[in-house]
Amino acid sequence: MLNENIKAIRKSKGLSQQELAVKLSIVRQTVSKWEQGLSVPDSDMLISLSEVFETPVSTLLGETVIETEVDTLKAISEKLEVINLQLAQRKTKRRKMIHWSLISLCASIVIVFAILLALESSYLGWNFSDPETAVLGVAFHSFEWLFVRAAPIILVGSSIGIFLTRKKE
Repeated sequence: MLNENIKAIRKSKGLSQQELAVKLSIVRQTVSKWEQGLSVPDSDMLISLSEVFETPVSTLLGETVIETEVDTLKAISEKLEVINLQLAQRKTKRRKMIHWSLISLCASIVIVFAILLALESSYLGWNFSDPETAVLGVAFHSFEWLFVRAAPIILVGSSIGIFLTRKKE
């Protein structure tokens, strides 16, 4: 909601992300992250945003109720806490997804290596005088050749990724 409000109000004021960033003395990427919902402005920045937009902070947060200063700051604080919690949950979920994808990739590489070892390059004994057999043999050999050279690098990279994305306790 906050990200949509920032974007809508910015556009209604005729400001680009760069112009807004200059007025707030920040980089454009920060405004972009706010509008994409990847991060949220802190309470001081919300106040600066409301001044630049000439809009109450409560409007930025999606409220239409006029509250006292203390209540407004408390509400902003609570909403920012909820938004930060949601961002943390999203980040954790994304980390877990990447972690398990890397584990699956490593397992797949090991399985394909086992299959290739079990087959022992049986295509080397094939009769390549038949064009279909020749094409199949060349395709299989090409796959095996590329896999044997690329898979160790991918396996090492994935293993490092698994280590870096593990749950830190």
